[in-house]
Amino acid sequence: MAKLKSPKTYLLFDSANTFFRARHVVRGDDMATKTGLALHICMNSVKKCWERFKADHVIFCFEGRSWRKDVYGPYKANRKESRDALTPAEQEADKIFWETFDEFKNFVTDKTNCTVLQHGQLEADDLIAGWTQAHPDDKHIIVSSDSDFYQLLNENISQYNGITDTHITDKGYFDEHGNDIIDKKTKEPKAPPDPAWLLFEKCIRGDSSDNVFSAFPKVRKTKMQEAFKDRNNQGFIWNNMMLSRWLDHHGKERIVKDEYAINQQLIDLTRQPDHIKEIIFDTISVTTKSPKQVANVGIHMLKFCSRHDLVRIRDNVKFYAEPFNARLNQDQTITA
Repeated sequence: MAKLKSPKTYLLFDSANTFFRARHVVRGDDMATKTGLALHICMNSVKKCWERFKADHVIFCFEGRSWRKDVYGPYKANRKESRDALTPAEQEADKIFWETFDEFKNFVTDKTNCTVLQHGQLEADDLIAGWTQAHPDDKHIIVSSDSDFYQLLNENISQYNGITDTHITDKGYFDEHGNDIIDKKTKEPKAPPDPAWLLFEKCIRGDSSDNVFSAFPKVRKTKMQEAFKDRNNQGFIWNNMMLSRWLDHHGKERIVKDEYAINQQLIDLTRQPDHIKEIIFDTISVTTKSPKQVANVGIHMLKFCSRHDLVRIRDNVKFYAEPFNARLNQDQTITA
């Protein structure tokens, strides 16, 4: 008989999002200070979430070169254009930040008991979604400011936005004290996100931040809402929108349902191609079969903090080290 395990609570860090969002709140020109503060914000976020959500284990998810670039040429091409437009000074600052980020990745990989997930063909989003799908009976808090994760929200999956200090759940938005966040317009508690609607809306509207084009440019929101309500029946209203045609900037005719299907594959974190789903599952399975058993995590953290002048963390390393020292339980199972 298989051993039953009690549900665990996992912190899933969207690592690059956490680090580089922290970068933008740091003022000043001194790069050592800015990178140090970004590291401090990241490590403090781990401690804060660990205590707030009474977590059992921490998982850091890192980016690879996305499979999406191979199936959709324009994917994130706008980001290269942005990098190419940087001044030499900005490029140097960017290089220093990436080097510091790599040091942080090496630290959590080699010197802590945190689970680290990364694969050359996957984005962090794929691994975060894959982890929640492989552990459906456990609790998951996704630490990220990226609203793309709203599509995953359910009774076991929530999201923490460290920038706004907001916990987003299927029940609503909550502040650091667990109180409802009040909508400034209605003066009522802010309504919880509707994952299904938000995913549908993004698959129709596209995602400008990732250079994913709209499946139906300039479509009215009311038309989208009507089609969304008819999505399960797929009656006249649904088909009327999905069979609509429009011309792109090259004069090529596009059909909404075809463009929508492409966007679903790119945006919906349950609709990756089958071979990509296998890679996600294998990456998680291989990692969890041999949980890390790193000793002297506190000492490793002291050295890391001293190297980056993280004085406050170094002086309170006992408290900061706890989440980095927590091992993945051996009784962990994966659900295919």
